[in-house]
Amino acid sequence: MIKGVGVDMCSISRLGKSLENPRFIEKVFTAEEKEYACAYGKNPRHFASAFAAKEALAKAGGWGIARMGLRNVWLSRSDTGPSIGLSPFALSLVESIGVVAVHVSVTHEGDFAVAVVVLEG
Repeated sequence: MIKGVGVDMCSISRLGKSLENPRFIEKVFTAEEKEYACAYGKNPRHFASAFAAKEALAKAGGWGIARMGLRNVWLSRSDTGPSIGLSPFALSLVESIGVVAVHVSVTHEGDFAVAVVVLEG
């Protein structure tokens, strides 16, 4: 059963301007997300994809990003595709609505990164 669906689109150029402030990077992104983006020349599209995934999860759960917290969720990437990582706090939010699986898809084209999250119960 689908418990929630969230989608978010992020302007890569707008986020790229925010990346000029190191405090923004520390406030928003986890070490794993920073490491991945830096491995690809600190390309803003990778940060924008991660940001969109965080926002899409917050929308899917109906919590809003302020309640969930930006660093309580991260976008992981592997050979099998992207996945969402959850801190213990974020996991408790997800489990509180009966979610057993979190599915994510991300893409970027031109100046936009888009993420879709489906919460399965």
